[in-house]
Amino acid sequence: MTDNYDLRDINKKISAMILPVAIEGVLQMAAGLVMMGMIGRIDVIAVSALGISMRITQMVWALFKGITTGASVYVAQYFGAKEYGKMKHVMQQTLISTIIVVVILQAVVYIFSPALLGIFDPSPELLEKAITYIRTVSFGLPFLAVMLVVGGVLQGMGNAKTPMIITMMMNIVNIAIGYVLIFGRLGFEPMGVKGAAIATALSQFVAAILGLYVLFNQSGVLHSYLNTSFFSVDMPQIRNIYKVGLPSSAESMFWQLAAIILTRSILTYGETAFAAHQLGMQAESISYMPATGFSIAATAFIGQALGANDKNLAKIYLKQIFKGAISITAASVIVLVFFPGAMMSLLTDNPEVIRLGSIYLILMGIVQIPQNASNVLMGAMRGAGYTNIPMLVAGTGLWGIRVPFTLVVVYLLKLPITGIWVVMSIDLAFRFLFNLVLYKRKNIYDKALL
Repeated sequence: MTDNYDLRDINKKISAMILPVAIEGVLQMAAGLVMMGMIGRIDVIAVSALGISMRITQMVWALFKGITTGASVYVAQYFGAKEYGKMKHVMQQTLISTIIVVVILQAVVYIFSPALLGIFDPSPELLEKAITYIRTVSFGLPFLAVMLVVGGVLQGMGNAKTPMIITMMMNIVNIAIGYVLIFGRLGFEPMGVKGAAIATALSQFVAAILGLYVLFNQSGVLHSYLNTSFFSVDMPQIRNIYKVGLPSSAESMFWQLAAIILTRSILTYGETAFAAHQLGMQAESISYMPATGFSIAATAFIGQALGANDKNLAKIYLKQIFKGAISITAASVIVLVFFPGAMMSLLTDNPEVIRLGSIYLILMGIVQIPQNASNVLMGAMRGAGYTNIPMLVAGTGLWGIRVPFTLVVVYLLKLPITGIWVVMSIDLAFRFLFNLVLYKRKNIYDKALL
């Protein structure tokens, strides 16, 4: 099957896509580690305030990440078919619809933040800090949504370098302003979690402005729309984008809804245990953040190959991407399993948090390879337009295994918090097997949106 294809050229294209996405993921991870490290040196209440607030804001992220996936699939297939006019129209309609929806959601988050955060039954002090954080950071949500759309459509075209640069600038702004405002430098009063929220919102604003400039500058792909009615709405096209994207939104929202239940369960162990869980997830991102690039590459290149009606090329892309993902993941597993204490010490100086977080990292490290392999398969199926399959797998794993068994562990068996992390590991292993079965049963290479 590979005789008529230049594997060197294919691997070069994959690397040109994956390396910027991987670097972008590492940048996000590094910024998250630095910001969480700064907050972690205030107190466990501050860490917990960020943790429960992010459960709400991540719901908004999940919605627009899914919509962006729908746009990215269309862009990839139109790009592969050389239908550039239709590709640009998809970009424009995605941006317009996103701006309208996210402005409404920002207002909802700001107004109803006490009720939304009350779901976690936090202590009065924790609730107060969380409300301060989420109301401040909500002003960055419109810019976050725009940034997601810009990154998704560019990656659908195979351009991962530009989103990486935008992310780098965003993280520099976030860390620099965060340091000044959290600890009170350059004449500012220490602002703690509110300073972190202001830094996050401002960094998202910078990223959105840069992204819009990339699309609409004189050489940008959407520059021609400045001379026409950019705000025209094509409802049939928007429906098509959302039809493909909303299953991915639902998939991400399954995660976020489950995280709300899990967060409330973990909080029953106390704020120290919750801080260990939160910081452990941040440390674990050294594995799944870079590996996300392989999933994105699978969506983009398989979408482009199917848009060009080249099934064999799509299969070769998947094989090569899969090899790369396993190699990268194997390296990160060594760090998580054998050096968990060192990773946790970068984020906190609390001995109990380090001890508990190390257990979390070891358990998650064991299942990193099936987790990231599963993500590659899901990326391939999204590229073919099968966005409903990842949604099905995520829903089954979360609501069939993770959530119910966590509730049993916490409220019936009353096991230590490590019981929750064992359940999470079982869920990830199951999900890989389920993805593999569905991939083999579905002939994704005969599926194309166009």
